[in-house]
Amino acid sequence: MPKVALHTLGCKLNFAETSTIARQFEEKGYEVVESDDRADVCVINTCSVTDRADRECRQIVRRALRHSPDAYVIVVGCYAQLQPGEIAAIPGVDLVLGTKEKFDVFGHAGGFQKLSCAQTFVSPVSELDTFTGASSVGSLERTRAFIKVQDGCDYSCSFCTIPMARGESRSTDVGTIVEQVKKSVAGGYQEVVLTGVNVGDYGRKSGTSLLELLKELTLIKDLHRIRISSIEPNLLTDELLSFWSVNAKLCKHFHLPLQAGNDIILQSMRRRYLTKLYTGRIEKIRSMVPDAGIGADLITGFPGETDELYEATYRYLVDLPLSYFHVFTYSPRPQTLAESMPLQVEPRIRFERSEKLRILSLKKRHAFHQRFLGIAREVLVEDRTAEGHWTGLTSEYVRVKFDSDLELANRIVTVKITDMEGEHCIGNAIDTSAVSTHVLPITSSEVSLCA
Repeated sequence: MPKVALHTLGCKLNFAETSTIARQFEEKGYEVVESDDRADVCVINTCSVTDRADRECRQIVRRALRHSPDAYVIVVGCYAQLQPGEIAAIPGVDLVLGTKEKFDVFGHAGGFQKLSCAQTFVSPVSELDTFTGASSVGSLERTRAFIKVQDGCDYSCSFCTIPMARGESRSTDVGTIVEQVKKSVAGGYQEVVLTGVNVGDYGRKSGTSLLELLKELTLIKDLHRIRISSIEPNLLTDELLSFWSVNAKLCKHFHLPLQAGNDIILQSMRRRYLTKLYTGRIEKIRSMVPDAGIGADLITGFPGETDELYEATYRYLVDLPLSYFHVFTYSPRPQTLAESMPLQVEPRIRFERSEKLRILSLKKRHAFHQRFLGIAREVLVEDRTAEGHWTGLTSEYVRVKFDSDLELANRIVTVKITDMEGEHCIGNAIDTSAVSTHVLPITSSEVSLCA
């Protein structure tokens, strides 16, 4: 049986799309193997949000060829769409597929015969006008099913390449998503995660909305959890928040990209909100759902970010009741407005600022976890850690470790949280029968991939 190894860089949306490609290989008789196993074909699904993702693509190609010197190497995804020539020039790459072509590997690869130079198939971004669904259901199994509900973006943030890589915002109809989620539930998944480039924009062009989708999904029998990967703060309406806050199936976890904590930089980034709106959204969430997990994305070292503006962001974050944030060090992306902006920040300073914010994030997470000490929470169990502890996530996106001799993978277990350890909580299982369904096969990389 021929074997295929798949590598995913970047977001949860990319993971769902990689899983869909994996199913195509399985349907053709391929065995999906771990990324470092010997394989006949290697597929790399790329990201291009930062220059680090670009570098990682090159590193993965080299690593794949060390394990499988004769493998047919395919590179797809955002980096492939934006820089196909650069990828085609990487030694060992055989096929480069753009955003439109990536779901038709078999139509472009022929007999997977290595050639002296890479073949490239990349359509112009203007042709990216159809929605291709994707999900992690049934392939590269996990305890949470990632469902793609939206693609592309109509925003024009000055630092971002995603509109150039994925095209305009588009989505599919509610009924199609409902059927996908029902299939995931029938397959034993306890939680679905709705993913996309701009999930909050779901359905806008077809006269529906994310709220209408959620109303339908919450009616699905035996679906226990719905998690939204992220939502722009300006798209989290009062009506949507009101429904989200009271429906038991909707995870009490909100991830709202921020990027900067002062209005001067937000305007330079061409974001669609200022700090007043963002503060209002966070405070309203906290007032309606006091224990909600609330995360943010941040970019440090954006052009024009002086010491004073950075300190303003830092002070803003100290006072904001967030649970954690993901910090990205700004890197100029080709063809973006920010690339040619004056007052570029020295790389050393960018990294120093990032580290300072990461330390603040750890403090925020620690303070957030403290509120759960002595409290019982339902944990969706994923897998055992290397040390033999069970680990999983609460609705609030708190990772909890606990011990049990029972087989608990893919079960929702009530755990009393007793202590904290690093970025995790420690607990004792007090009810292992809360939800018990058949156990999904879990990959060895489950823990590192899930969070």
